[in-house]
Amino acid sequence: MPAIFVDADACPVVKETIQVANEFDFECTLICDTAHEIYREGAETIIVSKGADAVDFVLVNRVQKNDIVVTQDYGLAAMVLAKQGHPIDQNGRLYTEENIDQLLYARHKAQKIRRSGGRLRGPKKRSKENNLRFKQSLEKLCEKLK
Repeated sequence: MPAIFVDADACPVVKETIQVANEFDFECTLICDTAHEIYREGAETIIVSKGADAVDFVLVNRVQKNDIVVTQDYGLAAMVLAKQGHPIDQNGRLYTEENIDQLLYARHKAQKIRRSGGRLRGPKKRSKENNLRFKQSLEKLCEKLK
């Protein structure tokens, strides 16, 4: 049975993820650093020390084929895909072999703009509809993997 892992530092859909995991009887694990300790009923929590990508490395070392990973991090998503997992973002978009290169390239371009002093617009304010769309997408993915 697949498991669900959550890159829980600043993840806005922890509650929805746990609900879906429990609905499908999937194990759910939240992984966060000491600056973002999150404990929720219905999920195991793993706390790692602070550090660049510390959560990512712990998570990717635990993920197995067909596991689901909830993350906003394109780099982590690419590593999960390499392990034949199923990364999904907080808006319900599945990261795939078809879209990950484009997303990584866009991230690289944005970093170059910021490093040169440029500014980019941030994400729109999160809505209940965003959470609902995420939950529906995660349910669909779980149904497919069950």
